[in-house]
Amino acid sequence: MKLRIAILGTRGIPNHYGGFEHISEYVSEGLVKKGHSVSVYNSHNHPYTRDSWNGVEIIHCYDPEYLIGTAGQFAYDFNCIMDARKRKFDVILLMGYTSSSIWGQLYPEKSVIISNMDGLEWKRSKYSKPVQKFLKYAEKLAVKHSHFYISDSRVIKTYLQNTYQIDSRYIPYGADLFSDRERNHDSENRLLKDDYFLLMARMEPENNIETILDGFNQSSSQRNFKVLGDTGNKFGKFITQKFKNDERIEFKGANFDNTAVRSLQNNSHLYFHGHSVGGTNPSLLEAMASEALIAAHDNPFNKSVLSSDAFYFNNAAEVKALVENVQWKDPERTMVKNNVQKIQQQFNWGNIIEEYEEFILKCFNTHHDEKATMDRR
Repeated sequence: MKLRIAILGTRGIPNHYGGFEHISEYVSEGLVKKGHSVSVYNSHNHPYTRDSWNGVEIIHCYDPEYLIGTAGQFAYDFNCIMDARKRKFDVILLMGYTSSSIWGQLYPEKSVIISNMDGLEWKRSKYSKPVQKFLKYAEKLAVKHSHFYISDSRVIKTYLQNTYQIDSRYIPYGADLFSDRERNHDSENRLLKDDYFLLMARMEPENNIETILDGFNQSSSQRNFKVLGDTGNKFGKFITQKFKNDERIEFKGANFDNTAVRSLQNNSHLYFHGHSVGGTNPSLLEAMASEALIAAHDNPFNKSVLSSDAFYFNNAAEVKALVENVQWKDPERTMVKNNVQKIQQQFNWGNIIEEYEEFILKCFNTHHDEKATMDRR
């Protein structure tokens, strides 16, 4: 069975932003290769301006966020939903709910609605209490107006079961194993191998960037610390100002060259992953696949992925201890090897695309069987 599938809720592909854009790239292209017709909605000011990408139809919708800020996200999602109502998609895959679920009553009636439920957005410390309250409400609307649900973390799956009594399908993000081409990508990084620490994240408080850099700043390490991420926002400017006098800390800006990023991860002495809210984070999987040794913030999301194959920290003092004491010996090499095996077995893109297709087909058939039963009554 070949379906007409639309992916909404992202800024668009190819990825120039984050996690949902990242997975939308892989899933949309993978579903096209399996014979489905797939459309992805892109912001009209996305740098990619063509009408197709690797066989995926690109639908450009007006996005006023650049003019009016966050409120523009709601307008953009509204525009995408209203366009989708005209196109008779069999299935609509919604990536997240933050600014789309308030339009839930407008979702196309004849399409099967599947929502990837995101990472408990209302817990993010960057949001004020009123915004957190709204996001909790948006989560409830997403549950109400969707037919089926995807969780990218077992922690989120359990949360949705306990909170809303809904059974979501666990499908994580994926990553590709580190290739020889990537290994040989950057001779400069290889010359600096083991000579620097690395983190890659959006500049947000809940990513524990300040905690990590505080710990490093207090350390006696002779290594440098490379920070990847756009520092143009308020928190980014605060962080760069706070650590401007530590010449070891290098703010490198955002980098969407996946090959270059993976080379940096592979050659780092220790990769710090500070994310504390959300599901299976793509940058963490990329670091695992890139054979990086990982130090992660101690929380259930990270532990559900890494298990015992990482170092963990809760505060700056623990970061300082890791910076000053971690060495690459046999136990550390075993941790890296075990994480690569996880990518091969659990977080393999081929398997994940298969799971998406199987679940989408199951949802479509279940929904139409239920509708047929209701129609006969």
